[in-house]
Amino acid sequence: MEQRKFDAQEWEVRCDLAAAYRLVAHYGMDDLVFTHLSARLPGKEHRFLLNPYGLMFDEITASSLVVVDPEGHAVEKEDESKINNAGFTIHSAVHMTRDDAQCVMHTHTTAGMAVAAQDQGLLPLNQMSMAFYDGVAYHDYEGIALDLDERERLVNDLGAKDVMILKHHGLLTVGRTVAEAFHNMYYMEQSCRIQIAATQGGQKVTVPSGNVAAHTAAQFNRNPATKGQRSWTALRRKLDRISPDYAS
Repeated sequence: MEQRKFDAQEWEVRCDLAAAYRLVAHYGMDDLVFTHLSARLPGKEHRFLLNPYGLMFDEITASSLVVVDPEGHAVEKEDESKINNAGFTIHSAVHMTRDDAQCVMHTHTTAGMAVAAQDQGLLPLNQMSMAFYDGVAYHDYEGIALDLDERERLVNDLGAKDVMILKHHGLLTVGRTVAEAFHNMYYMEQSCRIQIAATQGGQKVTVPSGNVAAHTAAQFNRNPATKGQRSWTALRRKLDRISPDYAS
C-alpha cells in the first residue's frame, strides 16, 4: 500500500502510530513481536490501527498498519493472517468504553513488570512518578488476555485514569493523542526504572508527603490538552533523521 491510498487524516494517524512503534523500540520498551499500540481512526465507524503480527517494532511503517474492528478482526480479509486477534482484547476494551482513549499502549518491560509484581505498586519516589500520584489504576492478573469477558473488569479497574499497572503483566497507558499516550508510557517506564534502581539493594527509601506529591501531580497536569505534544514534535524530528522510513 502507498500513502496516496489514505486520506490526509488517516495518514497522519498512521504516521504518528508508526512513529510510536519505532520510538518504543528505540527506548528499549518493546518485546520482540509482542504487545501492541493501537489508535482510533477518524470517522463514525469504530475502526482502529494495529501492528501486523510478526514484525518487530522497528520495522513498522505507516502503511503496514492494519485496520481492525472492535473485536480485533482485520477489516480487509487479506490482512486477517497478519494480526494477533487475541492481543487486541485489552485495547478494544479501552477504546470502546473511553471516547477520550484515541490511543492505547501496552508494554512488557523489565522495569514495568517488576513493579507490577511488587505489592505496593508505583511509589512517588521521584518527580517523574509524582506526576502519576493518585492516578495509577491496577488490574489483577487473570492469565493471558484471551477471554473477552475480562474486558469489562479491565475497563472498570481503569475507570477514568490514563495509566494502569497490569499486575504480573506490564504497563498500559491511554491518551487523547498518540503523543499523550507515548508521553504517559515513557514516564511510567522511567518511574518504574527509577523505583527498581532505588530499591534493588534493599535499602530504605523515603517517600514525600501526600500533599507534596499531589501538588506535584497538579503542576504536571495543568495543561492536559497539550500533554506530550512539545516533546512529540521533537521526537518526530528525531525519527525523520534516524529512521525516516517509518512514514512510508
